[in-house]
Amino acid sequence: MSNNLEEYNDPISYDIENDAYMGELKMLEEWAVKQGGPVLDLACGTGRITIPLAQKGHNMIGIDIHAGMLELAKKKADQANIQIEWLEQDCTMLQLDKKSPLIYMVGNSFQHFHTNAQQNLVLKSIHNLLEQEGIFIFGTRFPNAEELLQPTTEEYWKTYTDTLSNKIVNAYTISNYDPLEQIQHYTTIRKFMDDNHVAEERKTNISLRYTYPKEMERLLIENGLDILHAYGNWEGSPLIKESNEMIYICRKI
Repeated sequence: MSNNLEEYNDPISYDIENDAYMGELKMLEEWAVKQGGPVLDLACGTGRITIPLAQKGHNMIGIDIHAGMLELAKKKADQANIQIEWLEQDCTMLQLDKKSPLIYMVGNSFQHFHTNAQQNLVLKSIHNLLEQEGIFIFGTRFPNAEELLQPTTEEYWKTYTDTLSNKIVNAYTISNYDPLEQIQHYTTIRKFMDDNHVAEERKTNISLRYTYPKEMERLLIENGLDILHAYGNWEGSPLIKESNEMIYICRKI
């Protein structure tokens, strides 16, 4: 996983592009109230969800493999005067001196574990840290045909404002899916605009594993996790063939 982090090497720009999204927060807050803490946020990044949950009074631990993302997370928590324990660890080899009643992984981070062995390792690691009857919640992109068969040419993705440069950014992606490995290779091209001209262009690469629903069922059960719910989004809608996401709520067996 550590060689697939190019997308995260500029934490401030990453925050500008992604920090406003809070789609997972409501569901996770509901479960945090039910389960209590400490709550573990795996692959927490810059604390996008960790910090809001801590602000709601939950005992939070944020874990990530990327030192730069954690550094910004710590800075943001300090500025908000929020106490959070931050740990730099590989999620396949988690080591804590306590167990948790609730662990979650958002931002489709599960897709960073490319091989069957890596998927097993991360789930075993989570299982070991969960209290008996503990809950693990995570989301991943649904491997529907539209998602996997994206054009291999440059396609428009979205537009946002980069508040550091005060420039409009037009983002494009190039996708290439490997069906043998079930991995989508993405190149993201961000074009920083000056009036109608491209003032700067930045490219990043990332590779993401896609797991099918039946495959996921077997994977979770074999690693000691019973599926309580499988949703098609973070609002709790049913998982259907038109879904773009798969959200799993699992209980430690």
